[in-house]
Amino acid sequence: MELGDPNRVLLLDEVMLGLCGEVQGKEVLDAGCGEGRFCRMLAARGARTTGIDPTATLIQTARARQPDGIFHEAAAEALPLADASMDLAVSYVALVDIPDFRAAIREMARVLRPGGRMVVANLNGFATATTKFWARDEDGNKLHWTMDNYMTERAARAEWADLSIINWHRPLSAYMRAFIGAGLTLEHFDEPMPKPEVLAAHPGMQDYRRMPHFCTMVWRRP
Repeated sequence: MELGDPNRVLLLDEVMLGLCGEVQGKEVLDAGCGEGRFCRMLAARGARTTGIDPTATLIQTARARQPDGIFHEAAAEALPLADASMDLAVSYVALVDIPDFRAAIREMARVLRPGGRMVVANLNGFATATTKFWARDEDGNKLHWTMDNYMTERAARAEWADLSIINWHRPLSAYMRAFIGAGLTLEHFDEPMPKPEVLAAHPGMQDYRRMPHFCTMVWRRP
C-alpha cells in the first residue's frame, strides 16, 4: 500500500477520513491495520491510535513507522483491549480478510464506548462474488461484470504485488445481520464512486462507475 493503491488514494481515503470526522484526542482502533498507514493518517489529525493485525511483519513495520503508536500483533476476533475503551473503531477493507468476521464485529462492538462509532469500508459482495471479473466481446471490450453463487460464503485466493492472501466472499445480508446482531445501529451506507476530477485525471477508474467495488458503513453502539 505504501507504493500507492489507487483504490485507497483515489477513492476511499477521502471518504473514510470524512466518515471518521473529528478525531482530535479520541481513542481510535484500526482493526486490520496492516503496516499502519491509516493509523498514521488518523494520528496526524490528533487521534490516539491503536492498530491490530495478526501479521508480525506488518506490525513490525507499523511500529517502525509510527514509534509513538500502539500496535498489537493480534486477531480481530479476540482484541486485546478492555470493554468500552475506544471512541471509534475502523475497519478499512479488512473484513474480507478475517475468517470469523462475526466474532470480529462483536469484538469491535465490545470495545466501543456507549455512543461510539464503527466506520467500515469493505469490498462489495458483487466484487467478491466475481468469476472472471469482466466478460469481454471478441474485440476485448468490456461487456459486463461476471459473478455467481452470490449467497454462498466462501474463501478465494487473491494475488497481486507478489502477495498471495485469502479473501472471503459473503453476501451483504450476512454482514448486515452480524452488525445488527452485535447491537449496533446503522447511521450511514454508501457505495462510493470516484469524483469527476479523479475520472478526468485517471481514466482507468471508470470501471468504478460501472460496478460498485466497495461499500462504506457507519454503525453506532447505543
